[in-house]
Amino acid sequence: MEKGPESGRQYPLSNWLSYNRLSPSQRKYTLALSTIYELQSFAEASQHPDWCQAIDTEYQALMGQRKGKRPDLWLRASHNKLGFKQSKSDYSLFSKQNGRSFTMLLIYVDDIIIGENNLHYIEEFKKKLNDQFKLKDLGILKYFLRLEIARTSKGISICQRKYALEILTDASYLGAKLAKSPLPHNLKLSKDGGEAIADASLVGRIQYLTITRPNLSNAVQVLGQFLELPKRAHLEAAHHVLRYFKGMPGQGLFFDGKSDLQLKGFYDADWVACLDTRRSVTGYCIFLGNSLVFWKSKKQHTISRSSAKAEYRSMAAAVCELSWLKNILSDLSVTHSKAALLFCDNQSAIHIASNPIFHERTKHIEIDCHLERDKVQAGE
Repeated sequence: MEKGPESGRQYPLSNWLSYNRLSPSQRKYTLALSTIYELQSFAEASQHPDWCQAIDTEYQALMGQRKGKRPDLWLRASHNKLGFKQSKSDYSLFSKQNGRSFTMLLIYVDDIIIGENNLHYIEEFKKKLNDQFKLKDLGILKYFLRLEIARTSKGISICQRKYALEILTDASYLGAKLAKSPLPHNLKLSKDGGEAIADASLVGRIQYLTITRPNLSNAVQVLGQFLELPKRAHLEAAHHVLRYFKGMPGQGLFFDGKSDLQLKGFYDADWVACLDTRRSVTGYCIFLGNSLVFWKSKKQHTISRSSAKAEYRSMAAAVCELSWLKNILSDLSVTHSKAALLFCDNQSAIHIASNPIFHERTKHIEIDCHLERDKVQAGE
């Protein structure tokens, strides 16, 4: 990764990063998390005894998975006995309903998150898991796959503060001047962006930040198109993204605990946004009540001959995600009886979706894009 200019004396990070508003317990945990040093290379790690022990433990766990000792396989094989049901919408999600007791498992390889409204049953289930696997109970969820989770009486907060600071540190941008937007206004990038550069890993690292930073999604979508042959202009745009999130490294998502359960979606399209392919870009976000739960910015697969077709294709993509989220809520035993709301600013797309009559202007639109017509007519 190419190093950027360090100017910490002129733009110190302390001007924008503060822990004063955190509770004493959360401040203590956050500061302790910041002191954890991650090894940077295999040569460095191989000299660290704790790392060697962790790798040996992980290897034994992986060998156990090869022999069928994977949590998801075990749950599938024992679903009749244990009562768990695997979600058809997300195969890593398992759920169990037993009277008023509801259990949810989210499995990522050998990491498991357990959600339960009955603390007594959680302890019993952890004992059953421990009989099958060698478990390490980390207690209440606070840190998972670089996500920092904090809970209060008002709701749940998720951010990637430590990971964002690691990116800035590795790029020597802790003291860089701030930017007011993820990318410069009216910036248009293409494949012809100056001399080629050897390393484009910075964009991949920023991409993982979009898990909790929706405002970076479009910038990552733009930069991700040039990973095959990155140029100097693309690297400068990536550095601009660093200078943007330096001003708020701890920003993330907040899920309101008292919000209603109404699904609401907002979408838009940027017609012929790509200079190289002339394809449009789809962008949408979906809220559950007041909480943002899904978002995406992605270039469309085909060229749209008009802005209405680009908007209509974006509408179809948003409708698919709304349908998927309704299925996820059903798997979590959450009833969503109301019709999902989808907002847009293009009257042509609205008329096409609500009027099933064949028209000369719509005959070139793919059949699967007419999904929203069925959803409108069904009142969903």
